[in-house]
Amino acid sequence: MNAKTKTVDPIAFAEQVETICTLYAYAPLLHALGGHIVSCDEMTGIQALERIAPTQPMRKGRPERREFEYKRHGTLSLIANFDIVTGQIVQPSLGPRRTEDDFVRHIAQTLATDPDAVWVFLTEQLNTHQSEHLVRLVAAHCASDDDLGVKGKTGVLQSLVTRTAFLSDPAHRIQFVYVPKHTSWLNQVEIWFSILVRRVIKRGNFSSVADLREQIVAFIGYFNQTAKPFAWTYTGRPLVV
Repeated sequence: MNAKTKTVDPIAFAEQVETICTLYAYAPLLHALGGHIVSCDEMTGIQALERIAPTQPMRKGRPERREFEYKRHGTLSLIANFDIVTGQIVQPSLGPRRTEDDFVRHIAQTLATDPDAVWVFLTEQLNTHQSEHLVRLVAAHCASDDDLGVKGKTGVLQSLVTRTAFLSDPAHRIQFVYVPKHTSWLNQVEIWFSILVRRVIKRGNFSSVADLREQIVAFIGYFNQTAKPFAWTYTGRPLVV
């Protein structure tokens, strides 16, 4: 084994997973009290591909025929919030990239929909999800009197560890809960991303990035009309056969 390979503490890992599953179970109660638990993540590099010939529709005795050659028109990145209770996509962000500032703007526009509520964001352990600007946004919304300090030197901003501890503090009205590494399957928005791929992107035909954006936005609107929460049955403990 490579000396640099880090081993996973199975007890700590199990506690993290159980915490997330408990939050999913707790979500309806928080929703009834006016709060929100949302699963948040990015889908990057969504390609606007235009097939060079029209798709031939299915006919009796012949399957649908789709052209395999295509033109590339650029890409989009989607940042989405999946509401655990309603099953809807809330305040999605579509843009050319996924940067630290893009994520902070996305969280800010989400908070603006209910600025005084309790918000819990389940997301992955990316640096962009644990940034200085995100700490400052949460501190401002929570009127925190913690010493933010200076990035890389002192206070809350000193390191990734100190910023993560601040953002995941359950005492704050706005809290980030991070799924363990390599467990994107715990993040419910990933299930919705797979639906988007199957229903829109995989079989899609997009004449431009603007067309791709329009079709994604239209699908989100359609999906939200009949959205239902996912039936999450995993509890964080080994399944018993």
